[in-house]
Amino acid sequence: MTETKTGQKRLRADAERNRQRLLQAAKEVFARDGASASLEEIARTAGVGIGTLYRQFPSRDTLVEDVYRNAVVQLGEAAGHLAETHAPLDAIREWLLLFVDYISTKRIMTEAITALGGSADTLYAGTGDIMRNALADLVRRAEAAGDIRPVADPFDLLRAVAGVLYVSPAADPQAESGARNVIDLLIAGLRKT
Repeated sequence: MTETKTGQKRLRADAERNRQRLLQAAKEVFARDGASASLEEIARTAGVGIGTLYRQFPSRDTLVEDVYRNAVVQLGEAAGHLAETHAPLDAIREWLLLFVDYISTKRIMTEAITALGGSADTLYAGTGDIMRNALADLVRRAEAAGDIRPVADPFDLLRAVAGVLYVSPAADPQAESGARNVIDLLIAGLRKT
């Protein structure tokens, strides 16, 4: 590991690849097996040894927290990428579709996150700001381009999509398709005609 200018440790490239594989494997295994999923199974799914898992994540709680944080960070970073590669209104739509995937991950991870007890509130604390800022940037860009009507609070878009997902039971296969339909309705309503 080397240190960055801010003093944070930066992982070697192979260690970072292993970390990302472990995070993806943990997301899949927790979704399939629940909060008590075997850490050995997570390591096996990632194609690494259990020692590698423990070097990256010293406890189950650390792993659960980092799986969740990773999903939030990816969602936040996606806004910048979409802004560079898509037309403004398309970027909003694509980001909202990623938000549906994020909520699905969060719902899958709920049992594991809830097992953290008091730290779950701390874990959730900063995520709203990341999402709000990411979407607000995309919305302001679309407004500046004249593609959409002014949006008083971009977070209302998140509330609408999340509401559709949370009103359905977690195992409802129609929840995600319903959320995607709501996204299309929201985009149609935002579009300047």
